[in-house]
Amino acid sequence: MSAACSGFVYGLAAAVGALTSGCADRVLLVSAEVYSTLLDPQDRSAGILFGDGAGAVVLRRGERDEPGAVLALDLGGDGSGDELIQVPGGGAQERSRPADYGPDDRYFRMRGREVFQHAVTRMTQSAHTVLKRAAWAAEDVDRFCAHQANARILSAVGDRIPVPGERHVTNIERVGNTGAASIPLALADAQSRGELRPGDRVLLTAFGAGLTWGSAALVWPELPAVPRIDDLDHPAPRTTPLA
Repeated sequence: MSAACSGFVYGLAAAVGALTSGCADRVLLVSAEVYSTLLDPQDRSAGILFGDGAGAVVLRRGERDEPGAVLALDLGGDGSGDELIQVPGGGAQERSRPADYGPDDRYFRMRGREVFQHAVTRMTQSAHTVLKRAAWAAEDVDRFCAHQANARILSAVGDRIPVPGERHVTNIERVGNTGAASIPLALADAQSRGELRPGDRVLLTAFGAGLTWGSAALVWPELPAVPRIDDLDHPAPRTTPLA
């Protein structure tokens, strides 16, 4: 499933659909990005912002009142904004009209100011929709984890929901923007630091190319210890199973 930086939330919705419909008893959801293959090596401004990463969760069918339950979801998209974040070349259009593309068209491009405005608006609206569906007020949210795009976007969305900064889950300052992998990586990192407790009400929201966006409300489960992402002495796969 391809939904750019919203991919984890889109995948979460697909997994929940498979579980609630009875098509699956358990789902392994993996979100991964390799931005290093899309960045112009001469563009130092973009190269320092993005990182490669992957995160995974395991979901099982359960009850709504169980710790780990995914309580509400919201997804959205607007294809009219497809040119705001894109890699113009490398796909079917280039293969059908190769003369229209050059070597630089295979690199990532983004219209930052417009993306900022769309991201803040869409994530805020989506988060409010999910809160309403979950019957939560903003003050009920124990932890807020947004796609780790940049600190200004995270702060702006948090202010508009509103969720105070001390309840935000962030690690962008250490790992950069890892696209669809950013939310599971941030959650695993917060779990490893003891910032997430069983029963915490967690709000997720994301925005990405397409344009795509989505949010989820869930209750944090009881989990075994997770290795710290920056623990270089004992590297290990990062997993954050949700019930």
